[in-house]
Amino acid sequence: MSIYDAAGLIGVATILAAYAATAHGGLNPKGVLSLALNAAGPCLILVSLSQHFNLSAAIVEAAWAMIALLGLARLGLARLRGR
Repeated sequence: MSIYDAAGLIGVATILAAYAATAHGGLNPKGVLSLALNAAGPCLILVSLSQHFNLSAAIVEAAWAMIALLGLARLGLARLRGR
């Protein structure tokens, strides 16, 4: 197994763990940890796709990461405004 395969598998595990924790009430879907996990997972999968590219998978993962990063940015801006 290459480092790229390992990155992809860790990314998948990260997304699935975040989803399971959210679905079972252990993780706030709008919280920093949930959004960070949902940004990190797809980024790791994109690393693996750099070696074995698949356009449709890359689009889904890039969109997933962007949505999570926008959520993190929203939280950051809200905290700055709250201070």
